Amino acid sequence: QVINLRTIRPMDIEMVEASVVKTNHLVTVEGGWPQFGVGAEICARIMEGPAFNYLDAPAVRVTGADVPMPYAKILEDNCLPQVKDIIFAVKKTLNI
Repeated sequence: QVINLRTIRPMDIEMVEASVVKTNHLVTVEGGWPQFGVGAEICARIMEGPAFNYLDAPAVRVTGADVPMPYAKILEDNCLPQVKDIIFAVKKTLNI
């Protein structure tokens, strides 16, 4: 199940929790750095809330690289999450 949050404040954490309860997994994707991002906040809320008991695997964050954003287009593309990164994270989470 894919959720596209329309807003992050207020964050519809109930919808995310319902998805975790339904799928038993959590993978977040964002273009920002790993620290202090929306994905980190979602993971923290799930880990601290009632949906934690439904997780069959650890929550996984797919984020941009932890480097300053380069100006060169090819380097910029390599710093942002790519489809292959998302597929790898999902397969890792599902253990396939």
